[in-house]
Amino acid sequence: MAGKTRVAKYQADRTNQKLYFCRLACQAAGSSNDKQHYQAHCETAIFHLHGTFLALLQELSHFYGLTMTAPTLADIEQALNDRTQVSPEVQRLQQLQQQGFLANIERAYQRCLYAVPSDNSADDSVSTTETQSRDIIVNVVTLSNQWLPDEATIREWRQQFLELIEQLRAGMVEF
Repeated sequence: MAGKTRVAKYQADRTNQKLYFCRLACQAAGSSNDKQHYQAHCETAIFHLHGTFLALLQELSHFYGLTMTAPTLADIEQALNDRTQVSPEVQRLQQLQQQGFLANIERAYQRCLYAVPSDNSADDSVSTTETQSRDIIVNVVTLSNQWLPDEATIREWRQQFLELIEQLRAGMVEF
């Protein structure tokens, strides 16, 4: 691996690509005049930020020589504990996941995936499956985006993530 760049060696290209896709989605949101298009672009940006986190976990896994297809922080931590190793990167990510911009990204990602239940009670004459299907369709059309972070907030999270990744990579030095 002597001639490989850091990006190729640790799979950092996917992490970088997800950050770039987030930036493109924010740009599209910023230039949209339609509320639903704006929401779609903001949700896309959030999905890419979450994907950045997953790609960073793969990058960490490769850095530590772990063979994990879809690692979680817990997976990486456990594998390193088994080797009696500690990862300052994992510890920092865990802190930010509990309180910080990663926690905000995770909350926004979950809100994009799952609609907030309404207080309306379902009509008893409609089956549960039909009600769920109807609710999904209605929520797509009428979902209020008050919970959705605006494009400026998403851009700020992206910048914070970019800075964190640069800091973590600077510390990921082979001995």
